Amino acid sequence: MSKILGSCLCGKVSFESNNSFEQFHLCHCTQCQKTTGSAHASNLFTNPENIKWLSGAELVKRFDVPGRAISKAFCIECGCGVPYHSGSGKALVIPAGCLDSQPEIEPQENIFFSEKAKWYDKAIYAKKFEKFPE
Repeated sequence: MSKILGSCLCGKVSFESNNSFEQFHLCHCTQCQKTTGSAHASNLFTNPENIKWLSGAELVKRFDVPGRAISKAFCIECGCGVPYHSGSGKALVIPAGCLDSQPEIEPQENIFFSEKAKWYDKAIYAKKFEKFPE
């Protein structure tokens, strides 16, 4: 089984896991919009033991949304989202954006799509540039 590496933006938190994920969801709920600062969260789900912290585990802070089954773990240095155990402890949640290469699974579903950002559909069709436009 192949391994996949991941890290935060500043590189102080790093990890590896087996590249075997059961689920890959794009969650459009309003809480995920807030936790990511974007249109949706892109999260992979795997076995809770499927992680080996390589560095910076002591720099990981977790926030649990009161009264909800929503959490976010992040590097306290750069704020980048990093893996965390689900509230039930039955899954390891890995934000797709912190992976250093492509997972062997593609997004399977858009969940809570009725809560999507009002600008989401237009954003998909907006002009595309390879770098900042001039």
